[in-house]
Order: sequence, then structure tokens, then C-alpha cells
Amino acid sequence: MSGTIDEFKKLVDAEEFFHFFNLPYDHDVVHVNRLHILKKFSQYINEIDDNSADLSPEEKLNQYSAAFQKAYEVFLESTPQEQKLFKVFNDKAKNVVKLTEITSD
Repeated sequence: MSGTIDEFKKLVDAEEFFHFFNLPYDHDVVHVNRLHILKKFSQYINEIDDNSADLSPEEKLNQYSAAFQKAYEVFLESTPQEQKLFKVFNDKAKNVVKLTEITSD
């Protein structure tokens, strides 16, 4: 990895992060899970930033790279529904009756 923190801050797309950190990835996995990977990565970044204020920019980028790889690997073994990173997965649907709630008299 030869990028800088300033270059890192300009990245937007999941593929840009993979290229920046020089990490291999499966295009199909990223295509389906890109927002979830980025959301999980964001959580990891917050943990790193909260717990390592004294790191050099290079050390921080190394931790970010490991965190991005970890976020990607979560979705190799799990699904967005299992991770429940977004509000839509946590809210109960309104006006929905589940089949298990229907009884016969």
C-alpha cells in the first residue's frame, strides 16, 4: 500500500478501497454486498479512530486495510440479513400478519 490518508479520504466506492489497499476480492460478492461491506468498514474505522489516536498515518492505514479486509470477509460467511447493519433489517414490518400468527377456530 503506497497511498496516503488524504488519498484514502477521497475514496468512495468499495472497489476503490480494494484497489487502494491492494486486496483481492470476488466481484460477485462485492456487487451484492457493497453497501453492507462499507457500512461494516465504517464501524471498524470508528473503533480504530476511537482507540488509537496516537498512531502514525501509516499505522492507521495498515489498521484500516485490515479492517476493510475483515469487513469483506464478514460477508463471505454471513448475509446482510444476519448482520442487520441497516435500519430496514431491524424494523418490524407494519400491517403484516405472519403465517405463524394465523390460527383456525
